[in-house]
Amino acid sequence: MILELADIRIQPGQNAAFEAAIQRGIQTVVSRAQGFHGAKVNRGIESPERYILQIFWATLDDHTVAFRQGPLFAEWRAIVGPFFAAPPVVEHFELVSKP
Repeated sequence: MILELADIRIQPGQNAAFEAAIQRGIQTVVSRAQGFHGAKVNRGIESPERYILQIFWATLDDHTVAFRQGPLFAEWRAIVGPFFAAPPVVEHFELVSKP
């Protein structure tokens, strides 16, 4: 299992609209992607225009190849992209241990 972690900064005053859009994008687009295993979205407390999106993928290629290079990515960015103040910073992680 691979964890995609996206650090997203949105334009000020757009929280409610962005939160609705990101939920819609996950439910209607990302959830259809090959290897998708769930997602979580967290809003910053000290920085309310900052969000951390976590998406769980079966493999790295499910995200970087099948999703990012396929037609679903354009649909996803059309929904959430207009809110971005800057491009998201994205990294991937592997599970090392479980409690």
